[in-house]
Amino acid sequence: MDKIGYMNLATLFYVYDPMCSWCWGYKPTWSFLEEQLKQQFPQLAIEYRLGGLAADTDELMPEEMEDFLQQTWRKISQQLGTQFNFDFWVKCQPRRATYPACRAVLLARDVGLEQSFYYALQQAYYLEARNPSDDATLVEIATELGMDSEAFAIALNSELTQARLLQEISQTRRLPIQGFPSLVMALNGELILIELDYKNAQTSFNQIEKLMQEVVIDS
Repeated sequence: MDKIGYMNLATLFYVYDPMCSWCWGYKPTWSFLEEQLKQQFPQLAIEYRLGGLAADTDELMPEEMEDFLQQTWRKISQQLGTQFNFDFWVKCQPRRATYPACRAVLLARDVGLEQSFYYALQQAYYLEARNPSDDATLVEIATELGMDSEAFAIALNSELTQARLLQEISQTRRLPIQGFPSLVMALNGELILIELDYKNAQTSFNQIEKLMQEVVIDS
């Protein structure tokens, strides 16, 4: 376990990428786990952290990558029962670029809509065959959530937003993660990787429950 400056605090980091298909598969379990943790441990802070799968590019996704991702979707569907709309691969021009979606989520975080934007983006991508690598799709989602679409569109590709994203990715990669999604708990100055079970929230809950007994309270 690594040291980190979170003394006397309990924080659970949910590490993800908005376009990570395994994060989509984990969504029902994570939503249930998150709600249970909030009810049982209100003193536990839960923070979302972006990992950043793929940097910006205007190049179309190579055919080999398309095949690999479609196979991944099928694997997740078979293992977890997750729904995917494969029309995406026909209707859209896929690019291996998740940084635009990550920047969009950062802007949504600024107005308290990170989770709403994240889940709306997943819906758009996996069920509605809309491309979250395209700025137009991200602006549409922002508009649907009542955000200032003009300000959002300007900030989406600004140097400041990109710098913020790169800083967060750098910080996230110092966590003891094992891909996306990952759960990491910062507890009394230590970083602990939480076991993640895609089908059973209880696995992670039991580990977190045990760790919460070790929370140090400042007197």
